[in-house]
Amino acid sequence: MTESKPEAWLRGSIEGYEPLLMPIVHALIQAREDVEGLVASVPAHLVWERPGAASIGFHVRHLGGALDRLLTYARGEALSEAQKAASREEETPGTPAPTLQEIAGRVYAQIEGALAQLRNTRSSDLQTVQLVGRARIPVMKMGLLFHAAEHCTRHAGQAITTARILSGASSV
Repeated sequence: MTESKPEAWLRGSIEGYEPLLMPIVHALIQAREDVEGLVASVPAHLVWERPGAASIGFHVRHLGGALDRLLTYARGEALSEAQKAASREEETPGTPAPTLQEIAGRVYAQIEGALAQLRNTRSSDLQTVQLVGRARIPVMKMGLLFHAAEHCTRHAGQAITTARILSGASSV
């Protein structure tokens, strides 16, 4: 029997990050590991299947794309045209449809980019206000960063559940 490591939040602090950011860092690490588990276990023919809900491919692609967009707002920047286009295309596999490994490779890079951004985020910046979306809704940076992380974990969980449904697993 293989011994699994504890969830990221149970592994303690990670050097290089402000203590207030540690829950965000842990959530992103956990999301990455969850995607790695999917890549290792989901057969290619199930990636874009829709069991009456969004596909695994969408959830993983959206996990990274939304993270990228939210961290752009956290830097005080507007979305690029490429980010807007990617957002519109997250649900559509395209031709040829990317493999889960291809999608995951991009997601890993997006998570690493987010972690690098968090390394450079100081606790003194967490109460600054950032403007989000076309409506330019004012939000505190801390809330924006927290939402980015919880959004990642939400979609990782949805992808895992979808994989279990599609594979016929009886427990979720």
